[in-house]
Amino acid sequence: MTRPITILVAALGGEGGGVLADWLIEAALHEGFPAQKTSIPGVSQRTGATTYYVEICSLSDAQLGGRTPVFCLNPVPGAIDLLASSELLETARQIGMGMATAERTTVLSSNARALTVAEKMQLGDGRFPQEQLLAALQRHSRAHELFDMGALAREAGTVISAVLFGAIAALGLLPFPRSAFEETIRRAGKGAQASLKGFALGFDAVAQRQGQRAAVERLLAPVAAPALPADWAARFPAPLHALLGLAHARLVEYQEEAYAAQYAERLARIIEAERAADPAGAAGFAASLEAARWLALWMAFDDIVRVAELKLRAARHARVRREVGAREDEIVKIVDHFKPGVPEIAGLLPDALARRLLERDARRRARGLPAWAMPLKLRSSTVGGALLLRLLASAKRLRRHGHRFALEQTAIESWLAALEGGLREHAPLGLEIARCGRLIKGYGATNERGKRNLLHVVEQLARAPRPAAERAEAIRAAREAALADEAGTALDRALVAHGAQARPLAAQPLRFYRRRPDMPARGITPRP
Repeated sequence: MTRPITILVAALGGEGGGVLADWLIEAALHEGFPAQKTSIPGVSQRTGATTYYVEICSLSDAQLGGRTPVFCLNPVPGAIDLLASSELLETARQIGMGMATAERTTVLSSNARALTVAEKMQLGDGRFPQEQLLAALQRHSRAHELFDMGALAREAGTVISAVLFGAIAALGLLPFPRSAFEETIRRAGKGAQASLKGFALGFDAVAQRQGQRAAVERLLAPVAAPALPADWAARFPAPLHALLGLAHARLVEYQEEAYAAQYAERLARIIEAERAADPAGAAGFAASLEAARWLALWMAFDDIVRVAELKLRAARHARVRREVGAREDEIVKIVDHFKPGVPEIAGLLPDALARRLLERDARRRARGLPAWAMPLKLRSSTVGGALLLRLLASAKRLRRHGHRFALEQTAIESWLAALEGGLREHAPLGLEIARCGRLIKGYGATNERGKRNLLHVVEQLARAPRPAAERAEAIRAAREAALADEAGTALDRALVAHGAQARPLAAQPLRFYRRRPDMPARGITPRP
């Protein structure tokens, strides 16, 4: 048996519930789908709504081949495909009667409220808690769409029924296109233009929300890992393969195949140390999984070459066009703001030249002057701007010979050495050291602060003359403190609490400003 599409419409007086039910029947019959509607009148003074029950056969007349479907006159609790309501409490009332179920029913409702007589009679705030209404709607619906239909109806100069009709069309539950709904309104004649405007607003509201939901679902969906090279698949345990496919693709794109091979050699050391501590693999290579993730991210650190490369990507330009809502025939101009300083420029220079440049900038800051920087506004949407970014992105080969590359590799090796030693000594200690890779994130000052925190924690706690289990707990506490407090005060307290030294204070230059003659000696009083 083929069951019909069942729709229950609940509308207050004057909102056009009967018109909406008629439109649904008219659209179905015109498209060749048998349909039937019944109604149960409500009462006045906002003590109930008139409900309209519509059944539409899911097979067309041509598919039925002369057979006549049998419809039901009344809605059956638990057998409703769509509950469409113009008021939130009325929606909850229908849910309370069992009309909506989490297994079958899509709920379409306005979140606006029209207070009942009982609510108005209270001396204080007699309104029913909206949070409870929303919770009931979420628990008892397979899917739901909730927005202020009254506001859209007022904007269009029509009634809620037109907005509800458009929202129903956008849900895609009925087997006919948008044009069939719109032609139904046009055939009605009276007030067609305002109704069509309200229809469009309701349709767009649901379509946009469904598009956003689909985009979120695509983002949350598991990403298919790039193909893992055969030699990597044979070399590393299966639990790491999905992550290693992503790491290999990222590092080859970031630098080259040889850089990815260096990553593999580093990770192999960690896996060997973990196997020595856990030959049976009972922990599921937990430390190696953490190391594989954070090591790949650290080795692909952001520098000006990487930034230029990312800004040139077609996906980025497409995202900008989506965010500004540009049409296909509209031109979008993109202006990127850069402010490279001495550290960014010195990062690509050879070590000796970079050190001289950094020392000169340090002397400048010691005199109380701000760090040197060069603000730039680059029109990356033009040919000239794109060529400049392409030129900068092509400096990828210079990265290996730059000052920052050497510093990053030294810091990485310090972390890996502590991790490898921790695993061989005590597996939980190695796992906590591996998780410290999470401290490396962001760019600029945030990235530098994270590296300093990680190296200080490793130096002070990983090799401390204390039992391995105590060191593991101390590292866990210090890591969580570092992630909870950007200023680092929580980290310093955690270090001291576990018998380690707090981070050394960073030198900060003092700046003195000449007092203006019109300012008093104590305090500053603004001039009128």
